[in-house]
Amino acid sequence: MIEALKSDEIVNKVGGRFKLTALIQKRRLELMEGARPLVDRKPGMTDMEVVIEEILQDKITLDLDDAEAVASTEETE
Repeated sequence: MIEALKSDEIVNKVGGRFKLTALIQKRRLELMEGARPLVDRKPGMTDMEVVIEEILQDKITLDLDDAEAVASTEETE
């Protein structure tokens, strides 16, 4: 299990468990469709671990105005 999910820090950062779940699902789908990770992907890192790290580093947030998009707060290249 990913350690970050055991604490309430990530839940509070997003605004609740349901919002966290929605954000994770949307971002994982984007990664599976070919989107580039916004954090450095270490060897062996799963898509789920990438998404959690992006949330913890405030790289992504849930955009409630556009339910189909995940807004990136910082674009890295």
